[in-house]
Amino acid sequence: MSGSRQFLGSGFAFPLRVDPRGSISRASEEQLVQQSIWVILATAKGELQRNPRFGCGIHDFVFAANTPANRAQIAHQVRQALLQWEARIDLIDVRVTEGEAPTQLLISIDYRLRANHAFGNLVYPFYLFDQGSAGNAA
Repeated sequence: MSGSRQFLGSGFAFPLRVDPRGSISRASEEQLVQQSIWVILATAKGELQRNPRFGCGIHDFVFAANTPANRAQIAHQVRQALLQWEARIDLIDVRVTEGEAPTQLLISIDYRLRANHAFGNLVYPFYLFDQGSAGNAA
């Protein structure tokens, strides 16, 4: 493994699981970076007691309306979180679009790995609370 690829690291796979040999699955290099991005987005700020600043502010929008302004704010939150917490990438673009359902947003992230200049992308599904069905639950 070259020195630049070692910078990408290796560690336990996310989500934590057992491989066919009975060992804990591991991830390395590009796969580990992509899993790290997923963890950053999936963690709400304040969720980790030991590091309450870690995570992404998108979870503040779970009860927000699906509007262009809120989608822009979500993209901003993703950008800020990745710039702060994932030093192994250069962020190229973050786009938030509507998914198949009115409560689904698709967060598309394009990035370049600093170690080897390889391009990567990830689409993270984010779900808003369906405010229309909340009144019907009573």
